Amino acid sequence: MTQTRAPERPNPISKAMRPINVLVERFIPSALVFAIVLTFVVALLALVLTDAGPVEVVTTWGEGLSGLLAFITQMCLILLLGFILASTRPVQKGLRALASVPRTPVAAYGLVCLVAALASLITWGLGLVVGALLAIQVAKQGRKRGLKLHFPLLVASGYSGYVVWHMGYSGSAPLTAATPDSFVSEYLGTPLSVMETTFSTWNIIAAIVTVLAVVGAMMLVAPRSGEKIVEFTAEVEEEKEAVYQVQTPADRVDASRIPTLLVGLMLVAYLFLHFSDGGGLTLDIVNWSFLALILLMVRSPFELLDLTSKAASNVGEILLQFPLYAGIMGIMANTGLILVLSDAFVSIATPTTFGVLAFLSAGLVNLFVPSGGGQFAVQGPLLLDVADKLGVDPSIAVMALSYGDQWTNMIQPFWALPVLAIAGLKMRDILGYTTVTLLVSGVVLAGTLVIVSL
Repeated sequence: MTQTRAPERPNPISKAMRPINVLVERFIPSALVFAIVLTFVVALLALVLTDAGPVEVVTTWGEGLSGLLAFITQMCLILLLGFILASTRPVQKGLRALASVPRTPVAAYGLVCLVAALASLITWGLGLVVGALLAIQVAKQGRKRGLKLHFPLLVASGYSGYVVWHMGYSGSAPLTAATPDSFVSEYLGTPLSVMETTFSTWNIIAAIVTVLAVVGAMMLVAPRSGEKIVEFTAEVEEEKEAVYQVQTPADRVDASRIPTLLVGLMLVAYLFLHFSDGGGLTLDIVNWSFLALILLMVRSPFELLDLTSKAASNVGEILLQFPLYAGIMGIMANTGLILVLSDAFVSIATPTTFGVLAFLSAGLVNLFVPSGGGQFAVQGPLLLDVADKLGVDPSIAVMALSYGDQWTNMIQPFWALPVLAIAGLKMRDILGYTTVTLLVSGVVLAGTLVIVSL
């Protein structure tokens, strides 16, 4: 007699997330509408909580719109170049090999999250792009092997790895605090070495624990048998290899590897000289590193132009929303609203509770100012000043802000835009899962600050 296998019961975490997923799918607007609504929320808060009047609020908003133009260019380049780099043949081959490793859906979600987290600890831009593109490759490889993979969870796993970026090598706040004559130097006296922040034992342990906890969470929320699965869509399937027409002498130059190879080697030489002269890692250097690799990997200008054309479509939404967030930052900084919000948290702080309260205040401010460097510029001096008055180690202030900044990125769509653009999804598709990341990482990060403050 054949026995019928009982349906597999949903795991408790996945079951608990159902109401949140339903709420998100029904009521969370697009990232653009979120930015517009946030603009008016911040304007109203400034009118209520500060001495600014309507004219000043509108003025600070309008003047702030252009406040991130250089940063916008850097961000669009890092997205454009990161997408091109990940689309080159050698990188695609490597991603396909890596994507073929997981043999079960649960392992697939864990792998994407782990690789994205490790890449984010190296540099945040790489983490964003690698997380999204590896999610796509894992989905493709999984489909070929007959695995039922929930694509929104794969993408959410890739974005969840980004939750540790400010604990890593490219963390804006620790790098700024370590820079002589930076805007926080008067609050520090002497530069704060990254050995006391990024490379401190407690931060390294916290980063490891956070990564393991988040990877485990993404594996635990994996849909079980019988639950809804949204598989990889046809819109992002593999495209056929492009064929370039070579008919004229000019075409032969465009089809030659020599032009891109020469410029690539020259750029590598510049990067070598930059680092040998003591230069550090900046957004520009990350972009030029990406460009150098691209120039060395593509087979011709034809191929580079083709990849650029395909990647350009992922930049449009970023261009539109960055000025809105720059305007929000203008209101927050120039009306004094950011000081009001931060001071409300830290005014009740003691040496023991300062770290956690600073972390929470940074998480709140990050919802309105989703830029690590920008947030440190407006909130860092306040936190360092309070830390000095309470006798708290400045490294705790710096890392508390860093932790808060990266933490609420999981529910703030700003940094998810590159990932979502590459994957072809909406924020509502992944927000239920990244909320789990917010909760799990929040426990680890807050717990770390409690322990080091004792």
